[in-house]
Amino acid sequence: MTDSTITHHEMSSHPLVLLSYKLKTIVEFFGQRGAYFILPLILFTMIDVFGRKLTNTSFDFQIWLVENVSHLFQSTMLQELEWHMHTVLFSLVLGYGFTRNRHVRVDLVRMHLQTKTQAFIEFAGTTFFMIPYTLVVLYFCYVFTYDSFVTNEISASLVGMSHRWVIKSILGLGLIIALLSGIAVWLQSAMVLFGPKDVRFTLMTLEWPEDKGEGVEGYKRMVLEEEETDMEKIGKAGKG
Repeated sequence: MTDSTITHHEMSSHPLVLLSYKLKTIVEFFGQRGAYFILPLILFTMIDVFGRKLTNTSFDFQIWLVENVSHLFQSTMLQELEWHMHTVLFSLVLGYGFTRNRHVRVDLVRMHLQTKTQAFIEFAGTTFFMIPYTLVVLYFCYVFTYDSFVTNEISASLVGMSHRWVIKSILGLGLIIALLSGIAVWLQSAMVLFGPKDVRFTLMTLEWPEDKGEGVEGYKRMVLEEEETDMEKIGKAGKG
């Protein structure tokens, strides 16, 4: 792979590549901030646990917190805050994990495949599974949240949290972010499959042949495969 083959201009100027990076920027904006919700999740869990354990016949730590600090320290309220924080954390980092290629994969077969085959799997998976599935779930999440807002849904517990539509809206936001991450990966997979073979850019869920240890030969093989396909098309056209 020579400098004339891959240039910074080619790497950064293709509109589909730029669009995938812009979508990734949005996904990472929410994902990086959503990750901080692990801190209140840990805090509320610790307070709930210590509130249960630091109790004896003469002193109840949790009741003291409720009476002297805030009603949020009630056991039911703490438990609901815990799963609320967990929902926010999970929702906002779902797409972030995908663009960073941190989701669990069954790589027993895929890891041994060539880049172009891996790109086809990513392209087919996002086209027929992830993106359509996310759209369907997002629709039902909208109905789920709208009904909650209209009815002013509150916790089933008398001492639980109100405004349940807020946390359900966060779930919908997380699905939108996941959808954007799927589109970003779809664009990159399409570029690897159908784009110019001499263009290189930072991939999210794939690796270029030279980055996988296949070196220049791996790059040449991708170009050669494309040239052979073109020659076959020309041969068929000549026979016709």
